[in-house]
Amino acid sequence: METTSSAVAQAPAAEDGEPVPSARRTVDGYLRAPFPWYGLDEAFTGRRWLMQVGQAAAGAVEHGSVGHGDEPSVRSEYTAGSDQEAKEKFAVVVTVAANPVRRSADGTGLLEATSVSSAAWLAGVGLLSFTWPGQMDHSLRDDWLDQQTETAWVLADDLAGEDWSTLSLPVDGVPTPFHYRESEFGWVLAGSTAAGVHVGAYGRGMSAYGLGFAVVKDIAAYQA
Repeated sequence: METTSSAVAQAPAAEDGEPVPSARRTVDGYLRAPFPWYGLDEAFTGRRWLMQVGQAAAGAVEHGSVGHGDEPSVRSEYTAGSDQEAKEKFAVVVTVAANPVRRSADGTGLLEATSVSSAAWLAGVGLLSFTWPGQMDHSLRDDWLDQQTETAWVLADDLAGEDWSTLSLPVDGVPTPFHYRESEFGWVLAGSTAAGVHVGAYGRGMSAYGLGFAVVKDIAAYQA
């Protein structure tokens, strides 16, 4: 899925590689979106925070993410089952506008339409952006991330494959089917809504089975 942001599903990073605190992110991009944003429903009572939006070449907002729970960090000491994993409990919801026709950056052609696979890929890449396998040298992480990003796309392009299962979760109070998969780094899911957008999500430390999604009534509240 081509956009002007290469890190569309993760929080922006500061110079030291740590995510920028949510207090320094603004709601402006979210307010420009012509589609509704989704987040966890009111059953979730924890902290909510802004992440980042992704824009098309013409500047139109096409997708974005909002976080729930602890803000994850990327640290080289992360390993599955470690104390860091136990401390970080978060779920990120990705909203993707359903666009059947999208222009290429130079305006001369068309890009692949957005779909549930788009949401699944953005969610998969988002989870990877906060993952650093144990015992991996800093200089090798970019190569690992490139490889895993390609794998995430292959998986997202085959939602009917054996790597995915089906999970029913409420969306605006209505049971909705989602494609779901787990890995040693966390979980990823994706589905569509009656509001005409695709929803992806990823997380770690929080079970996906108890989640519900709903239209965000006041996106500015995530900026608090």
